[in-house]
Amino acid sequence: MRKSIATVSLSGSLSEKLSAVAAAGFDGVEIFENDLVASPLSPEEVRLRAADLGLSIDLYQPFRDAEAVPDEVFARNLRRAERKFAVMERLGADTMLVCSSVSPDAVDDDALAARQLRTLAERAADHGIRLAYEALAWGRHVNTYDHAWRIVEQADHPALGTCLDSFHILSRGSDPKGIEDIPGEKIFFLQLADAPKLAMDVLQWSRHYRCFPGQGGFDLAGLLGHVLRAGYAGPLSLEVFNDVFRQADAGRTAVDAMRSLIALEEAAGLSSLPAPVVPDGFAFAELAAADTEPLRSLLGALGFARTGRHTGGKPVELWQQGTARVLLNTVSGARREGPGLVALGLESPEPAAAVRRAEALRAPVVPRRRAPGDVPLDAVAAPDDTELFFCRTDREDHPSWTADFGSPAAPDGGGAGITRIDHVALTQPWHHFDEAALFYASVLGLRPNESLDLADPYGLFRSRAVANAAGTLRVALNVAPVPGEQEVRPQHIALATDDLLATARRVRANGAGLLPIPDNYYDDLDARYGLDRETLDAFRELGVLYERDADGGEFLHCYTVTVGRVFFELVERRGGYQGYGAANATVRLAAQHTADAGSRPVR
Repeated sequence: MRKSIATVSLSGSLSEKLSAVAAAGFDGVEIFENDLVASPLSPEEVRLRAADLGLSIDLYQPFRDAEAVPDEVFARNLRRAERKFAVMERLGADTMLVCSSVSPDAVDDDALAARQLRTLAERAADHGIRLAYEALAWGRHVNTYDHAWRIVEQADHPALGTCLDSFHILSRGSDPKGIEDIPGEKIFFLQLADAPKLAMDVLQWSRHYRCFPGQGGFDLAGLLGHVLRAGYAGPLSLEVFNDVFRQADAGRTAVDAMRSLIALEEAAGLSSLPAPVVPDGFAFAELAAADTEPLRSLLGALGFARTGRHTGGKPVELWQQGTARVLLNTVSGARREGPGLVALGLESPEPAAAVRRAEALRAPVVPRRRAPGDVPLDAVAAPDDTELFFCRTDREDHPSWTADFGSPAAPDGGGAGITRIDHVALTQPWHHFDEAALFYASVLGLRPNESLDLADPYGLFRSRAVANAAGTLRVALNVAPVPGEQEVRPQHIALATDDLLATARRVRANGAGLLPIPDNYYDDLDARYGLDRETLDAFRELGVLYERDADGGEFLHCYTVTVGRVFFELVERRGGYQGYGAANATVRLAAQHTADAGSRPVR
């Protein structure tokens, strides 16, 4: 289906928005009146600019407070409408959005509303324009889509139809099934927006927290199915009011928007993309730094052994313990903040198919300089610029990336009990958090958990995890409390063990510093869970944090000190525990701040 987006969804000038929309591959655009009013371009110039970019102008919006008002007020509204119709003719737009009234002048009289909308439609038809009547969720008297349709049906004019807006429908908890009772030719326009499920005033919810499909909690695929069964054949258009999007780069936001519509079409059965290729687990995590010696020392203390160097001469080492593999990349001119997590190798059942799906969903492919003998590896860039490599490790049916390191064998003994990478935590730029959740869900087929707000000593810390169904690949997406702090906030790799206490003791004996946790935490832990004294003392000694879920699953975890922007977490899962120890995040963050006292705050 044709795809459109409202200019209000993006940042920048109207000209910049049009360029971003076209570059992202949209077919059309909704012109938000404020964007046109503030533009130095005349309506004719906007029309030409859109045409040059291959964009149709699908809607002009909004026209407010038109109907169910006293005669003298309606007379003024007709005059106002005539001026708008003239602008639309110059703009080349043939459909105008009319919102249900919120005016104190409006009265609760459907017959009057229908009569006045019919008159307005007659005037619009004289200009070759159609009116799409929309029920605002906070409309004074008309605030549901079925009520708006009854008025349109009563008005009975060919130039008057309805506009369906997913936010206005789903935010009120309306049942969208009734949409199928509306004739498809009378659904003049469809606007789509998702949103997190919040308990707040619906107007503020709408104005600040809408997001693109797949980034919130609404069933947009279900709603779209009802609209299509009604016979709607117009564009799928995004209308998203979001404070973050309006400050982010317009080009990037437009690509994110397009990705959301492509994924929505797939979910609704409208398109056939390359099927999701869900990763099996982590092949490796890559750390880069100008000076990798502190990381070598830490990995050695964690029980890792260096098992290979890149055979093509690249300054990259492979460190391994069990199936947990870490690449150390010595990079000249690395950030002054120190080592960073720059790439992940994802075990993929079909690497080539994974790349095809990523490209179909507008994921940028990372160009890779490869020596003649290097194993071919494809990578795409995640929203935070982490490179994601699709790999096969030591399988006969696909070249193994480990061949670039001389096909090293796993080290024998001498480790600390670490078996694999349990999860990684990636800090997202504050304005890419929702984009990242959609990216990992749509491109990789991972399942997103609910977004959590966690208390940090310096603000709120948002976190959302994505994982495969088996729990063998987990990624925690975090965002710093203050814009700009993602540049210094550490990222971390969580390493699994079957016996955390034994592993922590070995790691400490090897010289690794473990993050100290305040005694107050253990007093509280005793009150909450009533652990036996020996266990509690061991936790206190090693800085181990503990959480138990409602089903009795247990999570034990502790942390190393931070090296540059990287630290490691040691974790043990018991009894099917699936979480990440969210209840302990505040304590961990505060402890890291304390450990880093006297320098820039650790986030």
